[in-house]
Amino acid sequence: MNLTAKHIVVKGKVQGVFFRKNTKQIADDLNISGWVKNTDEGHVEIFAQAFEDEVEKFIHWCKQGPSKADVENVEIKDAKPDNSINHFSIKY
Repeated sequence: MNLTAKHIVVKGKVQGVFFRKNTKQIADDLNISGWVKNTDEGHVEIFAQAFEDEVEKFIHWCKQGPSKADVENVEIKDAKPDNSINHFSIKY
């Protein structure tokens, strides 16, 4: 499988608005594997991998987030796919 992987940092009002829970739901719907976690700086950090089309749809969603979020900036970097990750999880 030819995976595309991205490291994503979402900034703004993104903690305390169910961002991680909604991110997992969207990732599961798009068959994306990886993880999401809150950072100490108040951001949400995501590792996402899947086929390119699904990753692009996922990034589009991350730029808006759930309804209570106020996304100010999304940083996206290419990442190396990790074949040991086969589902999407929330890290605590």
